[in-house]
Amino acid sequence: MKFEKLSENKIRITLNTQDLAEKHIDFHSFMSNSLETQNLFLDMLDEAEKTVGFNTKDYKIRVEALAMSDGNFVVTVTRITPNIDIDSAIPKTRRLKTRRKIADATSTQVVYEFNNFEDFCSFSNFVSDISKFSTIAKTTILYLYKEKYYLVFSNIDLNHPQIDKFYCIATEFATYLHNSELFSRKLIERGTLIFKNNALKNCIKYF
Repeated sequence: MKFEKLSENKIRITLNTQDLAEKHIDFHSFMSNSLETQNLFLDMLDEAEKTVGFNTKDYKIRVEALAMSDGNFVVTVTRITPNIDIDSAIPKTRRLKTRRKIADATSTQVVYEFNNFEDFCSFSNFVSDISKFSTIAKTTILYLYKEKYYLVFSNIDLNHPQIDKFYCIATEFATYLHNSELFSRKLIERGTLIFKNNALKNCIKYF
């Protein structure tokens, strides 16, 4: 477990699978915000105070977790000060607010919303070297609709061993839409088709 102090109010914690195994936590439990994961986060905060002097007692904090392609996990912890979060009083105890909005693991079609084309290209390049992700979905289509870009994954392999990790990475670049199947029909009717298939590969090829 590695601790890095990024600023006065932010640190980065890097964990590997061995760190999780020592706590008897698997990938799914870690990314599903389980009770075991909450306890692990609290243990990490105590260790962060000892290692880099990052005190979170009597502060509200935000925790963001990302699964990396090399199998490591990066957890960014931000301490919310009164000047940053003026709408809420400082609580007596630490609160964990973990940002995760992951796709439904039972759906064979999902849609992600990108704020701009640059974000989509960044995502495409990030996963381009990870060949094992290429077989997750048979069809990947990109649409432009109301000045935002929408990536539609269809015929998803629900048993793909890397599907959870792929969804976690996607949420760092885009927003998952819960009404994916309904919204995809709207995109067909009203959206502008950018790539009719192989959207990620075509982005890398042409941009």
